[in-house]
Amino acid sequence: MTLEILTADSLAPVRHGFFTRKGGASSGVFAGLNCGTGSTDQTEIVAINRQRVAKAMGVSVDHLVGVHQVHSADAVHVDGPLAHKPEADALVTATPGVALTVLTADCQPVLFSDPEAGVIGAAHAGWKGAQAGILEATIDAMEALGAARARIHAVIGPSISQRAYEVGPEFFDIFLTEDMENTRFFAGGDGDRMHFDLPGYGLSRLRAAGVASAEWTRHCTYFDADRFYSYRRTVHAKDPDYGRLISAIVL
Repeated sequence: MTLEILTADSLAPVRHGFFTRKGGASSGVFAGLNCGTGSTDQTEIVAINRQRVAKAMGVSVDHLVGVHQVHSADAVHVDGPLAHKPEADALVTATPGVALTVLTADCQPVLFSDPEAGVIGAAHAGWKGAQAGILEATIDAMEALGAARARIHAVIGPSISQRAYEVGPEFFDIFLTEDMENTRFFAGGDGDRMHFDLPGYGLSRLRAAGVASAEWTRHCTYFDADRFYSYRRTVHAKDPDYGRLISAIVL
């Protein structure tokens, strides 16, 4: 099966893609393009999937560079393959041929580009990382390499949508403590439950940071099981594990 790669015009001409689960070699609950080395999928099958992604991105598989994601606000500069993955949630580079990658399964994968400066970035932004400042940290790290935030284009890929993201009052309180205006990212649910707009929150922070443009591809990971992995859907289905989607960008 052919790989399905979602792209955004605003990131052109830089090569990039939000890969769906289509076109992979995994089976069972991982069926498709599972690129999660931390999953319980067969190691050799995940390696095949990653090789397919590398080929699509025009790089060798060792130049698919990622980090050990920990829901932090840490962004790292890379200029080649990493011997050991640092704990961080974003990567930036000005080096051609290095494909920056993030893995997600409901959290926001965010790709960044300043084509004029020749600087790119990729971030994994769940609610914790987004609130901690991972998006702003990525922009700052890109600027340290010569980018200008007024030229940076940012695109949020497939993520869990508001209607699928039910949360409790303690979650709501965390965001109100940060800023009372965050109430706009919540919609009423049953009883004391609410629905949180993660992509809306991410877009708000990106735009407040002063980037040239910020958009969401408007693909929901939860409600499209044929195309996307979803941690929350896996929990609700009581499946033993879940696959990870990969998003990548390369100069």
